[in-house]
Amino acid sequence: MNKFLTGLMALILFPTVAAAQKAGDIEKIENYLNNIKTLKASFVQVASNANTSEGRLYIAKPNKIRMEYDAPVDVTIVGDGDFIVYNDKELDQVTHIDYDDVPASLILANDIKIDGKNIKLLDFYKDAGTTEAVLEYKVNGETSPITLIFSNSPFELKQWKLVDPQGVEISVSLYNYEQDIPLEESLFKFKESKNPLQRRRG
Repeated sequence: MNKFLTGLMALILFPTVAAAQKAGDIEKIENYLNNIKTLKASFVQVASNANTSEGRLYIAKPNKIRMEYDAPVDVTIVGDGDFIVYNDKELDQVTHIDYDDVPASLILANDIKIDGKNIKLLDFYKDAGTTEAVLEYKVNGETSPITLIFSNSPFELKQWKLVDPQGVEISVSLYNYEQDIPLEESLFKFKESKNPLQRRRG
């Protein structure tokens, strides 16, 4: 085969091979997220407005989450499967939020499928160390896309990035990662105070 034909074959075959590799990577992301039973990690949250905070994250599939922020940020976020509750203790404020309004809640489901129907892949990048996927809820145009960043070896969720409703870019990085360990059910229950609730969407 002459050099011209060799180059032509490479040009034809490369997009097909690259597409197949990306499809395999997307399937790997789906399988990883769908197979998580529980997750416990410490986190560092960094915002584009220079605010930085730390805390602990707990996840129990499906749809249960708890984020406890360390002082001086006096905030706890609890998702019990029905609502996500944002509790700002300093302001003495409790807000109920629908799961559909929180992009990061897509990692809590047991049936994640990145097929363009409910979850759309907007961008994808992979190098020797990390895999990144930018995802969007196709059924809800009100939420911003979320970028999930995984380490390749071992394949683990290490960070997510998003833009909040105020336009602030937020990244949450995970460390001290523990997966599929027993977690107390009480972590995902919120005890309501006597103060009136401020409901955003219900």
